[in-house]
Amino acid sequence: MKQWFTLLNKEFLEMARNYKWVWMPITFILLGVMDPLTTYYLPEILNSVGGLPEGTVFEMPEPSAQEVFIMSLGQYQMIGILVIVLSMMGIIAGERKSGVAQLILVKPVSYSSYITSKWAAAIILILLSLFLGMLASWYYTGVLFEFIPFGSFMESFGLYALWHVLVLSFVILCSAMFMQPVAAGMVALVTVFVFTILGGSFQHLLEWSPTQLVSYVSEKLLTENWPEHIWPATGMTLLMSVLFVIMAIYIFKRKELAD
Repeated sequence: MKQWFTLLNKEFLEMARNYKWVWMPITFILLGVMDPLTTYYLPEILNSVGGLPEGTVFEMPEPSAQEVFIMSLGQYQMIGILVIVLSMMGIIAGERKSGVAQLILVKPVSYSSYITSKWAAAIILILLSLFLGMLASWYYTGVLFEFIPFGSFMESFGLYALWHVLVLSFVILCSAMFMQPVAAGMVALVTVFVFTILGGSFQHLLEWSPTQLVSYVSEKLLTENWPEHIWPATGMTLLMSVLFVIMAIYIFKRKELAD
């Protein structure tokens, strides 16, 4: 256990050196406040830009606080995942390519400790960034429109956190499979977006799919009722996250022993 915490501290230090503790929370906060601000000030922006015929009255129906918050969460489904993949694609592949992984594993370090310490450190960073970003979105939505109950905010964060943990776990797996970080990132990014599109296109067939968690968050915010398949989808997400990490350990160990 002491060895594992030593590896975890090493990951925290590496993230600090790369300023990930600074730029990633700031990125998620900016993503969170962008939609509430632009939605609220859109009429003023259009009037200041001009281009409308004289005497034209531009009226736009005011969205509900839930709709604004859902639009804000959509940023984490697209740009947020892109940030996660690009920032974490070299977490294992980069160290294998540079030879750092071999230097660490020469010592009595288990493969499972090496992988899970990276996984845990990345989860802490990503979930902290996601929480701060969603909290900023919730606050600005409340100030500019109406406050959503904090309990609903925490429920939304919990499901989004599960989805991002799954994405991160798959990125870890891809990083363990490939020597080149770019290859790991491309495979992870394309796979996640393809399955997201399929999940949105075949919702009636993939009701237990983790890709449905995002739509279930929106449904809960709008109707205040949990969808029927929320718990199977949650369980499937947790199971797949664990399986991806186990597969990453197994593949990484085989590749290192082969080398």
